[in-house]
Amino acid sequence: MEFDMLGFLLIMGFIAAFIDAAVGGGGLISIPALMCTGLPPITVLGTNKLAAVMGALSSFIAFIRSGKMDISLVKKLFPISLIGSFSGVLLVQQVSPEFLRPFIIVMLIVVFLYSLLKKEWDRDTKPQKIVGTKLYLCFLLALVMGVYDGFFGPGTGSFLLFGFLMIGFDFLGATANTKALNFASNIAATLLFCYQGIVDYSYGIPMGISMIIGAHCGAKFAISKGVTYVRPLFIIVTALLIGKQILTLLG
Repeated sequence: MEFDMLGFLLIMGFIAAFIDAAVGGGGLISIPALMCTGLPPITVLGTNKLAAVMGALSSFIAFIRSGKMDISLVKKLFPISLIGSFSGVLLVQQVSPEFLRPFIIVMLIVVFLYSLLKKEWDRDTKPQKIVGTKLYLCFLLALVMGVYDGFFGPGTGSFLLFGFLMIGFDFLGATANTKALNFASNIAATLLFCYQGIVDYSYGIPMGISMIIGAHCGAKFAISKGVTYVRPLFIIVTALLIGKQILTLLG
């Protein structure tokens, strides 16, 4: 392992986890960063999950302590997200490596454009009682995003956050619940990837350690100040890394 690459991954891991804890979408940074190592695309996804689950645990704990998480709802959604993520990991392994790299770039661009156009990141809504149709929507959100996170991943946090906001949670409540489901889907995907031997531990563990620190800092920042100052950094870094991957593909 080259030390300059390790240093690069530590920095990108911290930034990805910080942003993911605050607004979601950290995979938009961590996956392109890992692709720079030259690992096969499927191994990149597995290694990213190993690192991401470490960061997800850190932000999950921070938001539980904040008191913003709907614990009763999360208990119901957690296993659904686990099942969805297992399904997504099995699905992604049916896709050929030749297709996976351009597919990842296309998906990164789609999610990036969504993030760029979604300007009201810090909007607060009045919390509502989650029953009936809204509860079923939460179940559907957990399942679909679990499958997506296991299959691909980048932008899962952002989409979950958006979904919870539309269902009726306030911003911090939506963010806190998102961290719980992110943690669930990351656990399931990581276990399967590790079991099947498609994880590079030499990159995944150091990056994961930096993600623990980044996620803790990002969660504290989101709880205390919101995401107004995070969004520009998120967009700039993502654009640079997507550009790098497009050049690599064309080259």
